[in-house]
Amino acid sequence: MNKELARALIALGVLLALGMSAAAFIFGIQAKNIGAGRQSISVKGLAEKNVVANYAEWKIGVQVIAPTFAEALAKLRKTRPILDQFFVKHEFAKSALKESEETVTPNMVMEDLPGGRTRQVQRGFSAAQSILVTSTDLAKITKISKDALQLEADGQPVFYDSPLYLVSNLEDIKMSLIGAATENASKRANEFAKYGGVKVGAMRSASQGAFYILPVGTVVDANEYGGTYDKTTIDKVARVVVTIEYNIER
Repeated sequence: MNKELARALIALGVLLALGMSAAAFIFGIQAKNIGAGRQSISVKGLAEKNVVANYAEWKIGVQVIAPTFAEALAKLRKTRPILDQFFVKHEFAKSALKESEETVTPNMVMEDLPGGRTRQVQRGFSAAQSILVTSTDLAKITKISKDALQLEADGQPVFYDSPLYLVSNLEDIKMSLIGAATENASKRANEFAKYGGVKVGAMRSASQGAFYILPVGTVVDANEYGGTYDKTTIDKVARVVVTIEYNIER
């Protein structure tokens, strides 16, 4: 073997050694990064509790129609005492009542035209006033709202809504449920991890989803956002959904 060939083989060996070292170094860095990649699991937690409305609101009003603005207002003021007598009869204190402003507006009606067409025209004026009653005596609110039907049957120009049964400490209820829902999410994550051969690590993120106040017995999907607030029933169920992401450790 001549000297030039020997030098060439030595040079080739050095280059191959350097290439393999570089490749090993690069591969080692990639493997380290892959191994250090953060894996996580995202789960939803659910919690609920029974709640009872502790106060109620109910609105009733009178509405009259007359040819002129002045006549409509005068007729309203003449009719308005009907409501005062109604609340006195049901033993509601004036402090529980909140009057709206008197309103007088054009009374618009639909008028039929030839060819099946219609148009809106004014027929006098409409005057109205309402009273909102608030009470913690839910039974009294329920009774007076039912008795309003008799006023209407007697021909009095009244209008009224259904009672609203409300919960005053919603924020306290929500906070207690968030804690319980978070615990539920942790249990779910650990159950997934147990069958996946991994361990649940630290919490990475958490967010509150939907908050529901529902009639007892209502079934709804655990949506990510939104929620509802039932005001038609006294007995309710409060429900919170949270979404939590945990690190996964092998």
